[in-house]
Amino acid sequence: MARKKNPEQTGPKKVDTSNVMGLRAQMLEQPITETLELNFMPYAMSVIVSRAIPEIDGFKPSHRKLLYTMYDMGLLTKPRTKSANVVGATMKLNPHGDAAIYDTMVRLSRGYGALLHPLVDSKGNFGKVYSRDMAWAASRYTEVRLDPICAELFRDIDQDAVDFVPNYDGKLMEPTLLPTTFPNVLVAANQGIAVGMASNLCGFNLGEVCDAAIAYMKDPSVDLMGILKAPDFSTGGQILYDGAALAEIYRTGRGSFKLRAKWRYVKEENLIEIYEIPYTATAEAILDKVAELVKAGKAKEISDMRDETDLNGLKLTIDLKRGADPDKLMARLFQATPLQDAFSCNFNILIAGMPRVMGVAEILDEWTAWRMDGVRRRTYFVCKKKEEKLHLLKGLRRILLDIDKAIRIIRETESDEEVVPNLIIGFGIDQVQAEFVADIRLRNINKEYILKRTEEVSALEEEIADLKDVINSPRRIKAIITGELENVKKKYAVPRRTEIVYEYQQAVEEEKAAAEEAPSYPVNVFISKEGYLKKITPLSLRMSGDQKYKEGDGPFLRWEGNSGDELLVFTDKQQCYKTRLSEFEDSKASVLGDYLPTKLGMDPDEKFVWACAPGDYSAHLLFFFENGKAARVELSAYATTSNRRKLTGAYSDKSPLSAAYLLTEDREMAVISTEGRCVVFHTASLNPKTTRSTQGVNVMTLKPKYRVERALPLEDTAIVNAARYRARSLPIAGALLKEQDRGEEQLTLEST
Repeated sequence: MARKKNPEQTGPKKVDTSNVMGLRAQMLEQPITETLELNFMPYAMSVIVSRAIPEIDGFKPSHRKLLYTMYDMGLLTKPRTKSANVVGATMKLNPHGDAAIYDTMVRLSRGYGALLHPLVDSKGNFGKVYSRDMAWAASRYTEVRLDPICAELFRDIDQDAVDFVPNYDGKLMEPTLLPTTFPNVLVAANQGIAVGMASNLCGFNLGEVCDAAIAYMKDPSVDLMGILKAPDFSTGGQILYDGAALAEIYRTGRGSFKLRAKWRYVKEENLIEIYEIPYTATAEAILDKVAELVKAGKAKEISDMRDETDLNGLKLTIDLKRGADPDKLMARLFQATPLQDAFSCNFNILIAGMPRVMGVAEILDEWTAWRMDGVRRRTYFVCKKKEEKLHLLKGLRRILLDIDKAIRIIRETESDEEVVPNLIIGFGIDQVQAEFVADIRLRNINKEYILKRTEEVSALEEEIADLKDVINSPRRIKAIITGELENVKKKYAVPRRTEIVYEYQQAVEEEKAAAEEAPSYPVNVFISKEGYLKKITPLSLRMSGDQKYKEGDGPFLRWEGNSGDELLVFTDKQQCYKTRLSEFEDSKASVLGDYLPTKLGMDPDEKFVWACAPGDYSAHLLFFFENGKAARVELSAYATTSNRRKLTGAYSDKSPLSAAYLLTEDREMAVISTEGRCVVFHTASLNPKTTRSTQGVNVMTLKPKYRVERALPLEDTAIVNAARYRARSLPIAGALLKEQDRGEEQLTLEST
C-alpha cells in the first residue's frame, strides 16, 4: 500500500542552519590565545611528558613499556621469542603501532649497537647504528629476550619501590619508572625532540658512573671530572679532550665536544682502514662526502674508497696513490668530512613531570634522592611483610603455649564457622591470627614445631627493628646503594670504548695546518668588474683564446699566484670575505668563472668592489675615498687566528671607496679627480694605521661637485711630466691634466 504524502512535506526539505551558523561564528570569534591554550598546549605537554623526554631512570615511556612487557613475559630467564610476539604484547601498554614499538626494540638491541650496555639480547639482523642504509629484518624473523643487565632494572619492581598506574584502557597496571640500581640515565645515550624543546644525553662508562655516584654520595663537592673522565660511546672512536668544554657540560648540561674516527695505515697495501667512526656519523655519509672531495679535486691522493664492513665489524678502506702522505690526508679528511664531528649535549630530563636541564652533579643528586626513596620504600615493604608474619607467629605462640586448650575449643565447637570466633574469645587474639592457627595441620602440633616457631619470633623482632632503623637512617640507605653500585660495576662494567685524546689543542692546530696544505701549483687569477673570478693554470692560459665576459662586464684585476693562496674580497658594505684560491675550481678563459657574491655567500644587496692576495700579511693596503682622503692600513689588521670567513668594518664608511691598492713597497701614486686634476705623492708620506676603519688623511682638495675618480701607481699612468703634479705638501688641489698626460682611460680600482 502506497504511503500518502503529507501536504506539508511537499517540496525540498528545509534545514535549520541557525545552530550551524552560530557555531561557525563562535569558532571564528575564538581568540588565538584560547585556541592555543585549549587545543595545542595539551598536545605539547603530552609530547614532552609522555613521549620525547627521558626521566630519571633513563627511559622514555616507549622504552619502559617495552622492557616491562618483556619482563612480564618472563624473558629475563626464558629463551628468546620472536620479536613479533613482544611487539604484539607491548601494544597492550603502548598503542602507537607495531612499527614504532619495533623501532624502539631495535635501538635497545645488542645487534644494533646504539647502547654501551644493550638491554635487549637479540638474534637476527637488527641493522647497525653506524649505517644509514642497512635496514633491519622484519619482526617475524628476529628473536629477542632481556639482557642479563636488565635484572638491575627490575630488582625491586615487586617490592613497591615504584608506583604503578593503569594502562590506557585501565585493564593492566604498568610502572611509572623502573627501579634501576645504577644511574642508567648517564649510561644510556638518549635523544628526543618534543614541542619547543629537545634532549640529547651522551653515554658514560658504567664503571666510571658507578664510581662517580658513590663518590658523590660521600662528598657532594667531589671533583667529578677526575672520576667521570669523559663521555663514552658504543661506536668507539676518539674524543678530543677539551677540559673547559667538558667542565661547562658537567656544570650546566649544555655544550659540545668533538669526536673523531680511528684509523690505521696498512703500508704493505698502501691503504687506510677506518674501523671506528663518531657516534653521530654514518658510513654512508662519510663515503658520500669523501666522494665529493675526490670529484672536486680536493683529495687527489685517493684512488678508491669502499665499504668493507663484514661480520667482524665496520671497515672503510681508502686506497692511496703512490707517494701520498696518509697523515696529511687524514688531517684534511677530519676537517672536511664527518670523520670528525661534534656531539651537542642537552641534558634535559623530566623530574617529577617537569623538564629540567641539569649538569652531571644535579643529575646524580636527583638520582640519589630518587633511589634512596626507592630503597626506603622497598625496605618498608619488606618490613611490613615481616611484621605481618610476626603478628601471626605471636598469635600462634599464645595458642601453642596451651595447645590442649586450643584442641579442646576446636573439638567442642559444633560448626566450622564458629572455630575462629571461639579461638579469638579463648585466647584474646584477632581474626587474622585465629585464621592462621585454625589452618595449622595436626602433624605440626609437635614439640619441635612449637620451639621453632617460638624462636622465630625473636629473630623476626630483631630483623624488623633493623629494617626500621634502615628506613630512618639516610646513611644506611646510602650504604645499601653503594653496595649495589659496587656489585653492578663488578658484574657488568667494561673498559672504555671511546679513547680520550688529551693533546686536544695541539692536535687540532696540527690538523688545520695539514688540512690547509692543499696541492700547490702556479695559477693566474682574473677578476672582472662585476666579480667573476677565474683561476687558470699557465698551461691552460697558453692554450686559451680571448677571455670571456658577460655583456657589460670586462677585465678588472689580474695577478699571478699560487693555488693555495689566501684571498681577501672587499664589498661595498665595508665587509671583507676571507677564502682561499683552493676553494675555486681550475677554470678556462672560455668560461665566465665563479661569481664571488654567490660563492662567498654575500648579503643579497652586497656587491664586489676589490680583491687581493694578502700573502704573509706584511704589506699595506691603500684605500682612496671619493672625498679626497686616503688611508694606509697594515695588512696584518686583516689576519685572524680563527677560521673567520667574514670581517666587518673592513674600511671606513664615511665616504664611498674610489680605489684600493696592495702596497708591497713605497712608491709614487697618482690621484685623479672627475674635474681632471691630478696629484702625485709618495706613499711614504702616509702613516700606516692598525685600525681597519680609519678615515685616513686628506690628499686632494676637491670642489663640492667633484670627487676622486681613480688612483694608481705613477708608472701605470701616461703622465709624461710628473713634476707638474707632485705635491710638496698634502692636501693640495692638484694641477689640471694636460692632453699628453691623459693617455687612455684607466680602471677605477687596481691591484698588483
